Parts: sequence; C-alpha cells; structure tokens
Amino acid sequence: MEQKRARICLVRILVTGGMGFIGCNFIHFLLRRNDQPYEIVNLDALTNGSNPKNLSDVSGLAGYRFVNGWTTDNLVVEPLIGEVDVVANFAAETHVDRSISNPKAFFESNAVGTTTLLEHARKVDLKFVQISTDEVYGSASGGYRFRENDKLTPSSPYAASKAAADLMVESYHKTYGLHTVILRCTNNFGPNQFPEKFIPKTIICSILDRKVPIYGDGSQIRDWIFVRDFCRAIELAMNAGESGSTYNVSAYNEISNLEVAKRILKQVNKSESLLQFVEDRPAHDVRYSLDSTKTRNELGWQATTTLDEGLTEAIGWYSKNEDWWKPLISDRILSPAPWKEKWGK
Repeated sequence: MEQKRARICLVRILVTGGMGFIGCNFIHFLLRRNDQPYEIVNLDALTNGSNPKNLSDVSGLAGYRFVNGWTTDNLVVEPLIGEVDVVANFAAETHVDRSISNPKAFFESNAVGTTTLLEHARKVDLKFVQISTDEVYGSASGGYRFRENDKLTPSSPYAASKAAADLMVESYHKTYGLHTVILRCTNNFGPNQFPEKFIPKTIICSILDRKVPIYGDGSQIRDWIFVRDFCRAIELAMNAGESGSTYNVSAYNEISNLEVAKRILKQVNKSESLLQFVEDRPAHDVRYSLDSTKTRNELGWQATTTLDEGLTEAIGWYSKNEDWWKPLISDRILSPAPWKEKWGK
C-alpha cells in the first residue's frame, strides 16, 4: 500500500519587530520555505532600526500582512493575538550605546512591550517565542561560556531591559503554563542590519573612506553568527523547543572587534590606516560567549556559515545596496561615541 504523506498544517505567526534586522531576515527565511506553509502578520512601530524597504519584496504576498503599531498598545495587540498560533517577539530597542543615553525607552519597548504581548498570549494560550541576547549574562571571564541556567548579570540598560523581559517570559510559563521558548544568541550580522551596528558601520565607513572607530584598544571579544543561521535556530525552537526552555545559540566564532575590522578592511581592499582608536563606552563588556551544546543536542542545530563567508556576503550586500543605507546614515549614526549623542524615542 502507498504510504500516506503527513499533513502539513498552516502555521500562523505574529512576528513583532519584523521590519528590523533579524525580524526581516526571519520573515524572508520562513516565506522561502517550500515544505512548510507559514502565514505571517508583522507588527512593527517603524522606529529606529526598522525599515519598510527590508520587506518591500514580500509586501504583496497573500501569506504576509504588515501592521504599524506598538507592542505596548493593547488595542493593537489584542486582535492580532487572536488571529495567530505563535508569537515570535523580535520587537526591541537594541543599540547599547543608545540605551546609555536614553534608558527609559529601552525598558518601555523591551520589558513593557514583552509583558503586554505575554498578557494577551496567555489569555488564548499561544506559543510564545522570545528573541533575547547573550548580553543578559554580562561579560564572560577566562575561557568560560555561559550556560542557560547561569545567573543574569546585565551591564547596560539595554541588557537589563532584555533580562527583565526574559524573566517575565519565564514567569508566564511558571504561573500560567504558557508555552514559552527563549533564544539567547551571540552577535548577529548580515544583510539589512542598521548602519550604527559594528559590522555594517565598519563596512560603510570603509566604502566611504571614512575613519572606522574602534572602542578602546579593540580587544573586546564577540562570538559572531550569520543571521541566516540564527533564523534556522529560531524556527527549530519554535516548532520543536521544549516549553519553558531557554536555548543559547552560538557559532563559536570568538574574535576581537579589532580583528573583525581588519578582516573587513582587507576584503574591501582598504588600508588599516582607516582604523581610529576612540574612547571606550561605559561598562563595555570584555567578552560575550555562550555554550550552545543544549541547542545542538536537543534541536539538531549548528551554524553552517563561517565568519569569513558571512563577512563576504555582508560586504557584497552593502556594496550593492547603497540606496538602502545612504538615506540612513548621518554623522550621529556613524559617530565614534554614540552614547554621548541625544537620542529620542
């Protein structure tokens, strides 16, 4: 007898912050899948880091809809929650330097916004996927890699607001039995990342023959992951992650900021004389490092893009898409000390 194929059900997802860097890459990733149908509602307030151009190519698709609004707005959130099966919460203020200048906006977006979503999600018993960050653990000392059950010791207002959001997610699982999954990832990079972030900022400054600011001596260690690899981890955790679990996601690409800048300059054939060592930002964590053994073992995930492969693709994208980033840049965005700038909401 011919074996019957398993029925593939449509999954309806509310993606918050989908016009941002990781959110838009996740939406593209899902809509390109041929083996699993997804219907996506994208809720985004179109603030810093959000760009409608990021998803202009999917705006007319039947399985995609955009809603302009805040995650803190009950009147916007409640009806959207009622339409979906899963919430994937990417919405957040993310730039550490801005959080030093304007911390309240980060708490409102990251902690209050997440709580608003959770409150409506638990009323209809949805699956809730929280996109967090390695920065909630603080700086890793020696050769230690943080594990999921380690204490949260955030250093910046940004990291503290994300830690608060994570704790609220955990509380809604324990108190209300909400199906929750938290993903804490190392530094993402790739296409569509806002120009103020380190790798696109370095690429753009290099293209423009502008000085590339390096905080302190550039010895800060980060573990870089290409955004497409993280998107695969998110989908796996969304579909197969254990309720109440947290998953660290890391590619084991630990490298200093200075070395990353040098590799970018080499790939774009520019001199290291463009490097400019500047004042370090306050409370700058020395090293971020995550142990992603749990994610690899339980979800069968691993990174497939090397750092140099990812840098080549990112450099190629920014080189070909000047019309995307040129309207976004300014002296403030490319500032060597952005935490000293005045940033509004």
